[in-house]
Amino acid sequence: MTLEEIKEKIESGIENSTVIMEGDGCSCSTKVVSPIFEGMSLLARQKMVLAIMNKEIVNGTLHALSIKTCTPKEDI
Repeated sequence: MTLEEIKEKIESGIENSTVIMEGDGCSCSTKVVSPIFEGMSLLARQKMVLAIMNKEIVNGTLHALSIKTCTPKEDI
């Protein structure tokens, strides 16, 4: 799975999001910025991203995904 494919999948699953990817296709990190995260805990935000990528993690296509999330106001 390419970084672009991961980025597109997360962006399609989280409305109004901007996704920045780093790493390689099987072990990577992502920064997801979206106003939908307003008022959510960090754990709830990460669970939202992980739920989108769950199939790929379970079947081994994606081995590791480090996740940072923030709202546009928090993205300084």
